[in-house]
Amino acid sequence: MEVPKDQISTLLDQGLYSSAQMLGCFLVSSPAANAESTPHLKSESLVLLGDALFREREYRRAIHTYKQALQYYKIIPKQNSTTTRSSLQSNRSSSPNSFNVSAINENEMEGIPSKARNLQMNLLLGKLYRYARHNRAAIAYYKECLRHCPYVFEAIIALAELGTTAKDIISLFPQTANRSGKTPFDHFDSNRWLPRYVEAQCCIASNDYKGGLELFLDLLQRFPNNIHLLLEVAKVEAIIGKKDEAIMNFEKARSIDPFIVTYMDEYAMLLKIKSDYSMLNKLVHDLLNIDPTRPEVFVALSVLWETKDERGALAYAEKSIRIDERHITGFIMKGNLLLAMKQPDAAVSAFRNAQELRPDIRSYQGLVHSYLALSKMKEALYAAREAMKAMPHSAKALKLVGDVHASNSGGREKAKKFYESALRLEPGYLGAALALAELHVIEGRNGDAVSLLERYLKDWADDSLHVKLAQVFAATNMLQEALSHYQAALRMNPQNEAAKKGLERLEKQMKGVDPDAPEDDEDNEVDDADGDQEEAELL
Repeated sequence: MEVPKDQISTLLDQGLYSSAQMLGCFLVSSPAANAESTPHLKSESLVLLGDALFREREYRRAIHTYKQALQYYKIIPKQNSTTTRSSLQSNRSSSPNSFNVSAINENEMEGIPSKARNLQMNLLLGKLYRYARHNRAAIAYYKECLRHCPYVFEAIIALAELGTTAKDIISLFPQTANRSGKTPFDHFDSNRWLPRYVEAQCCIASNDYKGGLELFLDLLQRFPNNIHLLLEVAKVEAIIGKKDEAIMNFEKARSIDPFIVTYMDEYAMLLKIKSDYSMLNKLVHDLLNIDPTRPEVFVALSVLWETKDERGALAYAEKSIRIDERHITGFIMKGNLLLAMKQPDAAVSAFRNAQELRPDIRSYQGLVHSYLALSKMKEALYAAREAMKAMPHSAKALKLVGDVHASNSGGREKAKKFYESALRLEPGYLGAALALAELHVIEGRNGDAVSLLERYLKDWADDSLHVKLAQVFAATNMLQEALSHYQAALRMNPQNEAAKKGLERLEKQMKGVDPDAPEDDEDNEVDDADGDQEEAELL
């Protein structure tokens, strides 16, 4: 059996409900539990997952899972049913009403030293030290958890985020041999799914999103419909800009379990970027019905309100942080709103908060754009270079350095190099293509801008490309072409604000009125020789 069922009971009895839930997702989606000959296994697995969800107070998800267990229970062949009934009842030991350690078999107890009864204590101490930023102490306690039980997913994820290597984490898994000379965790060698999971989390934590995504997708083939994996995959896809794939995986997870709240704020942000307001409305409505006390729900509300009322949206983002002061998307949302409301100083501190919890590309982008809005070029450049060091394989980080250089006339040549490097690294990165086109326009190379954008339009039908093309045509007085591209953008996305505003400007131009030309920022030349050296090496 790939996923040890008794370990879930251990985790539940130790009070580690979140880890039990993640392991439950692997158990329920494992090949063994999904064979047609073993409906009883599927039923038991679903009950265990339901117990974990119940303990985590995800009551709607627990009910949904218990109902599925009943469906499988009904199709168990009669000769099997007596054994299953008894095993289902013994598994209920970990259900809400009773704690019964005897449900764990004796061999398992040999594999788990007596200290393991402190699993919950070790995990709690790890969390407390981490929150207090005593990382070395936190790492020691998280490692202690895994020495006793390798399935404490919360400890695996925390160690990855605190910079422990995959090799280090995997070396902690218990290796005590039993009488047959086999270690209780020999199934790692044959299946290696847990070490691969560790490697995936370490990749993501070190911002190697591509590597992490490949590992997660590989695991997803072995554990099809694993909700935990689907959500992790969708979240990474959203961060690296694979928007359509991410939406598909979030939807797939919701079709398996419509009561999920985890990462649903990330999903809401995606739907907003895609201007899919009807889906966003439905999502927020569903979330409010599932559990209005979760921070994700308030971030999603904030996303929904952003277009209607920025102050209201900000209040919702702040409420999500009051519910959970470690909720990263709450801070990112707050920062983006403050930036849009022309309060870059306050935005800086929101993005800093997000960054201290866990740096991701969005907090770096927010910091850089906030500093640029404050005309603090040195700080902007420093933050962009930090992003580049943290994410050497990220085209988005390269573009960020380009953005800083592009913000003053003396840096445009450098900016061009960074945008081109970003596109070499990730040819499909529209953000860099649009920035490069913008640079061509500023430097008066409108023809280059048009050919670059038209080349992209062949492969990527995107409203932002049409808008940029329309802007270039409007600048070169080719008003008819501009008009047709603005219209194309609005056909694709009727909510596109830039296209609406552009059309207004175009109407002025067609009447012969000159819409104001953007001013150029001449005096913000940044002089930083050491940094230049460093950039050259990074490029």
